[in-house]
Amino acid sequence: MLNRLTALVLPVSVALYAASSAFADEDTAALCSEAEERYVEMFGAPSADAEGVVVVKMYKYNFCPATITVPVGTTVRWANVDKRTSHSVKVPDEPESDRAFPEEVIEFTFLIEGDQDYLCGPHWETQKMIGMVTVVAE
Repeated sequence: MLNRLTALVLPVSVALYAASSAFADEDTAALCSEAEERYVEMFGAPSADAEGVVVVKMYKYNFCPATITVPVGTTVRWANVDKRTSHSVKVPDEPESDRAFPEEVIEFTFLIEGDQDYLCGPHWETQKMIGMVTVVAE
C-alpha cells in the first residue's frame, strides 16, 4: 500500500522494481535453461519433443515454465530434474501427488477451463514453489 511517505519516493521505487523484475526474469530464464539441459541429460531429448503432453520441469524449487496455457484435455507432465530433491504437485480439488524423486514424473490431465494454480506440497510455503495452468477451450 502507498502512503504519503512512500508516494514521495515512488518514481525511484518503480525504477528499482522494474530493474529488479528484469533481473528476476533473466535469472528465471537462466534457471529454466539449466532445467532444460538437465531434462535432456536425464530423458535423452528436449522437453518439447515429448509426445502428447506438455512438460514442466521441477528444478531448484521452481517450476519451469511457471505459467503455461493449454487446451482442455491436455496432460501436463511435471518432470523432476533436480539432483537430490523430491517434489509433489497439488492441483485444486485433487489430492496431492506422491513425491517425484529425481528423474521421475507426475502427470495430470486438465479437463476444466480456467486458471488453475498448482503448487509443490513440501516447498510452496518456504520456497514459493507455485505455478499456474490456464486451460482454454479448443
